[in-house]
Amino acid sequence: MDCLFCKIAAGEIPARKIYEDDQVMAFHDIGPQAPVHFLVIPKRHIATLGDLDEADRPLAGHLLYTAQRLARELGCDEGFRLVMNCNELGGQTVYHIHMHVLGQRQLHWPPG
Repeated sequence: MDCLFCKIAAGEIPARKIYEDDQVMAFHDIGPQAPVHFLVIPKRHIATLGDLDEADRPLAGHLLYTAQRLARELGCDEGFRLVMNCNELGGQTVYHIHMHVLGQRQLHWPPG
């Protein structure tokens, strides 16, 4: 297994874990871009958003639900941003789908 996030999900690489259940894991980003910045990943390897299929709909919903619930628990009641990048042109650098959750600072659009 060469995937960084698969290794984190398997406990082979340490992470500052926020949440974990049988399907997903959330942990703090190692290079935070906001006071609150964490990732939510599926434990099962899915390389890109383009690789999701019909059977993954419940998992995709669970990722979103987990992200918003944890954002509120971590004090982002006034707003937060969810970011998922897909493939190289979309800015994806780790090929295991993951959602960035950023909050507790003013975020602008476009992002930069």
